[in-house]
Amino acid sequence: MITVKDLVKMYGPTKAVDHVSFEIAKGEIIGLLGPNGAGKTSTMKIITGAMPATSGSVSVAGFDVYKDSIEVKKRVGYLPEVPPLYPEMPVRDYLIFAGRLAGIPRKNLKAAVEESMRKCQISHVSKRLIRNLSKGYRQRVGLAQAIVHSPDLLVLDEPTVGLDPRQIIEIRELIKDFAKEHTVILSSHILPEVSATCERVLIINDGKIVADDKIENIQTGIGSVSSVLLRLGARVLDFKGELLNVAGVEGVEAEIEGETTVFTVKAKSGQDPRGALARAVVEKSSTGLLEMRSIGSSLEEVFLKLTRTEPQESVQ
Repeated sequence: MITVKDLVKMYGPTKAVDHVSFEIAKGEIIGLLGPNGAGKTSTMKIITGAMPATSGSVSVAGFDVYKDSIEVKKRVGYLPEVPPLYPEMPVRDYLIFAGRLAGIPRKNLKAAVEESMRKCQISHVSKRLIRNLSKGYRQRVGLAQAIVHSPDLLVLDEPTVGLDPRQIIEIRELIKDFAKEHTVILSSHILPEVSATCERVLIINDGKIVADDKIENIQTGIGSVSSVLLRLGARVLDFKGELLNVAGVEGVEAEIEGETTVFTVKAKSGQDPRGALARAVVEKSSTGLLEMRSIGSSLEEVFLKLTRTEPQESVQ
């Protein structure tokens, strides 16, 4: 669906995007993460055709962003951090306007607007002025303009910023529904939101991609194992002392669950004690090992590890 090769964006002497390359398949929901000034917004603007790159190439659905910009824009829906709304217009009139800008044929326009309102659950406010809507509903209107022309790709920049918890959940569900028909790139500073919505993340720092993988792989693959869960087949709280003596173990918590004992073992930084833990259970415990699994770092912890260096300039 999307191919980005060796992308560079310069603002004078400052390199905001530094030889970035990645591919996104149809139907994926991608989280684009990075600290302020890392180059996220510049990358999204280039992908949508809103801004030219200094060098490199981008293709969407087989069309080059530079050579076939009109075809690309037909296939891209973009919701910037501040939705491009006209507050004095009624919702339906605004979406008709957006649909005409997107090149929807007149004979299909009414149906397209009605469908976008249905998907974003705003049909019942179609006649209201946008300025009279709550922030959550204005965000829905922004989403409706992004999908009114049924694009192959949706690019959403901070789609839940400023919303209350209920509105965030509602927008999150809408985005998941969109992925059934669209590829989605989602940029957000709310990392739990990315974890709950996206399948894969791209982390950008100083204009470079420092991680690109499924969330679960990144959480267990950066640095070392954060913690290990062990479940033993009996009530053996006293086995905690044996686990504390295992090399690479920093701390142990124990809890009885039914007729089993669950130990959460925290690993020392940079170490993976799983092999030693398994040997300790086999050699020193009289009960069976029912479960053993690693608990990776949270996305927040991974993000902080990968973005310790601050960007030189505040470039988006």
